Amino acid sequence: MKNLYIILVALFVFTSCQGQEQQAEKTDFSKLPTKNTAKLDTATFAAGCFWCTEAQFKELKGVVNVVSGYTGGWVKKPTYAHVCTGSTGHAEATNIIFDPNVISYDQLLEAFFVAHDPTELNRQGNDVGTQYRSAIFVHNKEQLDKTRYYLSALEKEKVYNKPIVTEVVPATVFYPAEDYHQDYYRLNGKEPYCQLVIKPKLEKFKRIFSKVLKEGQ
Repeated sequence: MKNLYIILVALFVFTSCQGQEQQAEKTDFSKLPTKNTAKLDTATFAAGCFWCTEAQFKELKGVVNVVSGYTGGWVKKPTYAHVCTGSTGHAEATNIIFDPNVISYDQLLEAFFVAHDPTELNRQGNDVGTQYRSAIFVHNKEQLDKTRYYLSALEKEKVYNKPIVTEVVPATVFYPAEDYHQDYYRLNGKEPYCQLVIKPKLEKFKRIFSKVLKEGQ
């Protein structure tokens, strides 16, 4: 398999100057606003266990906050126990609040595809179920266009040996997870799951993005 990071960097360089026509999708994106005009922006990603995703994205310069939670389903105010049954339609996800003057959505997409395996259907490693699916919840048309471009380019370049199964849908209600899920790795770093699963993924992530980590990381 080709070097994923090199290819993603190349995609980041050319995203702003290239377009890619896409086939019509069944999902209705017509109500998405054109773009965000606020000082801070939000990216919403599902990439397996939200403890892992949160720990990784917190390291990036320009990321102001990361909130673990649930989205994409039909049950209102879901609990962790309910989501774990796979019957709510929700995915474990993270709301990433970022300063676009410091880090772009393109760079966050790059990090998203490095942070997990987007060819795994409804699982990441030993975490299995629809709640662990790979998904990008877009907040506006600008995010949608960039996401479509990245996915199309990754497929065209045959970066992966298997098809990408990442779901792309409009962002809807995001329910923050229970307090004990927030900042989980920092508060529970010695737990077996943190040591055996999160720590290796985080160390790899930090090596790849060493030039854009927060000071002291």
